Amino acid sequence: MSETPSTSFSMIYPTSSEGQLPSSRHLSVTHPVVAKRISFYKSGDPQFGGVRVVVNPRSFKTFDALLDNLSRKVPLPFGVRNISTPRGRHSITSLEDLEDGESYLCSHGRKVQPVDLDKARRRRRPWHSSLAITAHAHRSPVPAAAPGMLRAPRRLVVFRNGDPKTRRVVVLTKRVTQSFEAFLRHLTEVMQRPVTRLYATDGRKVPSLQAVILSSGAVVAAGREPFKPGNYDIQKYLLPARLPGISHRVHPKGNARSESRKSVNWKVSIITSDLPNAGTSSQIYIILYGQHRSSAPIYLYGTDGARFQDGCEDIFTITVGDIGTLFKIRIGHTNSGLSPSWHCKEIQLWNMNSRKQFYIPVQRWLARDQEDGEICREFPVLNKGQPIFPVTIYEVHVATGELWNAGTVANVYMSIYGEKGDTGSRQLFRSKTSFSFLRGQTDTFSLEAVHLGDLYKIVIGHDGLGPGNGWFLEDVIVKDPTTNREYTFFCHRWLDQGEDDGKIVRELYARDYNIISARQKLEFNRKETWAAESWKFMKGNTLQFYNRLTGGFVRLHPNGTVDAVGKKTDKYGLFDVIFNKENICIFQSHKIRHLSLALDNGSVAGMASGGASTKLRVLYQPNRCALLESALVPGHMVIFDHHGKIADESSAGYANLSKEFVVFVKGMFLNSAVILLATSLCQALCIQPDGSCTGVGNQSEKSYWKVHKISSGICMFESVKNAQMYLRIKDGQCDGTGTGDIDCHFKIKKNLENASISLESVKNPGLFVGLQSDGQAKPVIYTKNGSVFFYPQVIKFGREDPTGISATPSKEEEKIRGSKKRQETPPESEARGPLLSSTAKEISETLLSEDEWKVLVLTGNTGTQANVTLWVYGDEGVTGPISLSKDSSEQLFLPRQEDEFQIEIRNIGIIYKIRIGHDGTSEQPEWNLQRIDTFQVEAVSLGKLQKVLLRCEASDKSQYWYCEKVVVRESGTTSESTFTCERWLPFMSQGIIHSEIELFLQEMQINHQPKIQEGANEGDWKVTVITGDLEDAGTTATVSLSVYGETRCSGPIILGSGKHQLFNSNSADIFKINLKDIGEIYKIRIGHDNRGKDPRWYLEEIRLENIDTRELFCLTVDSWIAENENGGDTWKEMPVVRTNKAPLPVVAYEIYVYTGRKPGAETESNVFINLIGTRGDSGNRRLHQSKNNKVKFQRGQVDIFSIEAVSLGKLKKVLISHNGIGPGNGWFLESIVVKSEEEDGNQEVLFPCNRWLDEYQDDGKTERELLAERSFSAAGDTGSVAS
Repeated sequence: MSETPSTSFSMIYPTSSEGQLPSSRHLSVTHPVVAKRISFYKSGDPQFGGVRVVVNPRSFKTFDALLDNLSRKVPLPFGVRNISTPRGRHSITSLEDLEDGESYLCSHGRKVQPVDLDKARRRRRPWHSSLAITAHAHRSPVPAAAPGMLRAPRRLVVFRNGDPKTRRVVVLTKRVTQSFEAFLRHLTEVMQRPVTRLYATDGRKVPSLQAVILSSGAVVAAGREPFKPGNYDIQKYLLPARLPGISHRVHPKGNARSESRKSVNWKVSIITSDLPNAGTSSQIYIILYGQHRSSAPIYLYGTDGARFQDGCEDIFTITVGDIGTLFKIRIGHTNSGLSPSWHCKEIQLWNMNSRKQFYIPVQRWLARDQEDGEICREFPVLNKGQPIFPVTIYEVHVATGELWNAGTVANVYMSIYGEKGDTGSRQLFRSKTSFSFLRGQTDTFSLEAVHLGDLYKIVIGHDGLGPGNGWFLEDVIVKDPTTNREYTFFCHRWLDQGEDDGKIVRELYARDYNIISARQKLEFNRKETWAAESWKFMKGNTLQFYNRLTGGFVRLHPNGTVDAVGKKTDKYGLFDVIFNKENICIFQSHKIRHLSLALDNGSVAGMASGGASTKLRVLYQPNRCALLESALVPGHMVIFDHHGKIADESSAGYANLSKEFVVFVKGMFLNSAVILLATSLCQALCIQPDGSCTGVGNQSEKSYWKVHKISSGICMFESVKNAQMYLRIKDGQCDGTGTGDIDCHFKIKKNLENASISLESVKNPGLFVGLQSDGQAKPVIYTKNGSVFFYPQVIKFGREDPTGISATPSKEEEKIRGSKKRQETPPESEARGPLLSSTAKEISETLLSEDEWKVLVLTGNTGTQANVTLWVYGDEGVTGPISLSKDSSEQLFLPRQEDEFQIEIRNIGIIYKIRIGHDGTSEQPEWNLQRIDTFQVEAVSLGKLQKVLLRCEASDKSQYWYCEKVVVRESGTTSESTFTCERWLPFMSQGIIHSEIELFLQEMQINHQPKIQEGANEGDWKVTVITGDLEDAGTTATVSLSVYGETRCSGPIILGSGKHQLFNSNSADIFKINLKDIGEIYKIRIGHDNRGKDPRWYLEEIRLENIDTRELFCLTVDSWIAENENGGDTWKEMPVVRTNKAPLPVVAYEIYVYTGRKPGAETESNVFINLIGTRGDSGNRRLHQSKNNKVKFQRGQVDIFSIEAVSLGKLKKVLISHNGIGPGNGWFLESIVVKSEEEDGNQEVLFPCNRWLDEYQDDGKTERELLAERSFSAAGDTGSVAS
């Protein structure tokens, strides 16, 4: 039982000192007379209360059936495999040996630890664990239950979230606790409101029914809303107005009913030190440990004023059951309130029954920010004639697993159990490393407690809070300095609600109270590695064995000799698997079919396939290397010396020998192969629903990739589960939203040391697909730390690429549908090379024979002398690059010329697209991709044309259409009407895909830009965004707009992205937004996310027109919005000018940012600020360019920034944050000062902070809200802005 009921982790413990009674379901059943009623206890565990089992021929037909049944009831690491008499002297081997009414011990091995059965029988089940006294203060004491009788079910106080006065007492019966969901439904009825979540009284989640049953007696019931803090005090509502016989108004917590007829009253005196700030606002509790049992946490609570103040003595009277002779106490607090730190001077205890008195000098801080940071302490109690137990500082080593995202930011708690009690729930929060519980890291903690004797188990878990709260725990080692013993508790499992069995708490046992042998752990890791690597040894695979010591491959020569110095391309270094049974294989030479690798009398040679000597057992090591052992003579290994010659273990020093081999499979990346890119033994790279990539996916179908081989060593990887989604690196991101262009081309780098591969971007040489610690994919520089290592597993082998005509790789790519008269146009060029002129070419393909194709290329007004290449894609493969060339290359691709080529295309299935481009060489490389289509339409005379309506339906991006313009000529006349479009259809506007667009006559473009076809609603406004006519004035970024009214702000409205042909130079884009109930508009803010290849943007003007009232605002900007222009701000604010009132001024706010002087206070992250005043906010602005420092946010430094915003009035607060990017992303912010000059006075406002913005420091937040403390007014100031 935890000593801190307010902590959700405390809910997980069965109990600290109470045992278990036989399960009630066995007590109410009537059995025949021949049945035997037998109690079974756990070897070496006096705190396990035993289970009672009825044994008769009907219930158990065999002794093994009984062992299996007990394995589900008695917690042993490998189940119950042995039953013996209480002292462990005689083993029971049959049902007939069991005697009615007797007790026996269960163990998983032959070694049995005797147990004091009298002590074990007094243990109670966790279901009946002690509650606080006041939880049942109104109940009269009842006698202890007689043997075979059930005790009363537990009661639970349930508070309403945010309303501590609304509470109910719920009885935890079996009917309402059949499942966690059933219990939530019951609480919904009781609380008369939906209940979907439960919290502890301090806000930690209660995630399961087990946590409810083992809780401290109170929970908070909530719907889908977050936890709301409040005074959820269980004593406050359940205490009587006056406790008779207690003169000091004692308000303890403990078990309400008398746990035996010998209840004992104790008088407790606690003196708080007179040091400065020694008093506490937290709730103090005490636990008494006796030889029989321990008390529950007893809260020392007063109703007549504050307790535990500086230099004061507080006296309480508490009542507990018969715990036996007292040998230690635990004192602690809940770390709550404004000033929780506490310095305790001394404690005195009086047993009011026996008149014994105990004095305990404390003189210790119980505070997170003092001494060792512990908020509970244990002290031994001296009894005459009894040994005193020493206070021991246990050293706890917690190893987090190597899996991706194995680390956690949640709060981790642990309790250690020994033969002399437990430590209670302790938070592991002060590691000797900088950051705790990181992937692959071992953290060391110190845990102080009265010596527990021999340790036998721990309970460890976390509270599930934080963005990355799952945790893969490898093992825990506890070192006892008193006895100089180590105890290892092996886990190797997830503590994650979304992984494994969903549990975030584990109970771990030390096997036979000894360190788990390294051999056992090694064997476990070997089995896990074999499960991941066994696919390589399937019959039919062709393998290579690389020896890391020699740096060469194993090869079998025609004369039967074997060495390990072969090259990667050596034809004698290939072996076919011709026999496979579990891990025994025969490896036949791929070149010399009659010879196989063999071990005969300790010598390695080539022998005839099929003989016993050729059968080799493959043994995998945790480092993914294989050992080859003779199946005929176990222990004989394939061994080479450092020269690559055959050796045995006695022929040279061990350092000069090697028997480990890295195994490679040939043909993994053939075209159309289906593979897994494993990131660990049980994880793989996969695409998430949002298109991002992660390395923590399950090794299942959703992680399968189809290989598209581009050329030798270069491939694309398409998701099998999400067709047409390719792995790519683009714009500094690595994701799975590629479309098959050059961004998706990867060069495969094979790592000989571990058989992994690394994927290097072809377009961005030097950038590899890598993984962050949380498993998210990102482009990284190549390192050997494992973040770029992927272990391929072939699910389905592909085939060799069809033979094409080689050529230099293209730099210009265009998609055109080319099979069976289909054509397609991509949403954008796959690569931007040299500038293309505005003339055309046309490509057509005519089927000649099954494999021969004719390609016709029609060039427009401007030709090219560059080298042109073609790729052809089918649903079963790809051919290319194919060089479109002839002997007289200077005569190709001339203006208005049609060129014909004949190419060969084999086995690619139905053609669905082609890609064509050139290498940008020659004096005249420019060549535009364009097509003109002509249609004839008959209609009654329409008069002078004013507009046209275009519509394009597309089911995927391959069907998108880029329309430059529409020219309409009336038959029989020379007049023509031009309607400019210059955008893709469908296109995105305000986050919505539109398939229709209106185009107005060219001379009307100033007043009538393309209009989206939608109906008007109340509050609809038309927004016209005019981009300037400067060179490169357009942007590729995503543009957002915020509109501020007297009633509210619209919030950021995404208008669209330049990638969708919006916001081009010298163009006007029209959008429709809804501003219903916003009130009278007084300002707008427009800006972009600074993403894409060219995010700079020159904005000329914005127009807002109310569609209903025709009210029009024209806001002139005429300014660059870019990080390298005008101070680097990517946002602009403009006041709205009205005829009836003066506009608000645009104010330059000067921001002084003071970085603290603590070690590591500096940051390299991007910092953002939002100023909030009486007239709204400035929006989130990046502090980009410091006026006084080249390097920003350094330790002890002051940085000055300036942002412009429409006057915010009196500043009240700021929101400051950073994005956590960069090697040093934590930041200690001391304060911020904001200065401004306005017509009605100056402001100088101080916003103090003095806290970390660091996910690994303080409270883990990287955003803080800072309130204005005071203003330093210059002459003419109008008043204070102090909050």
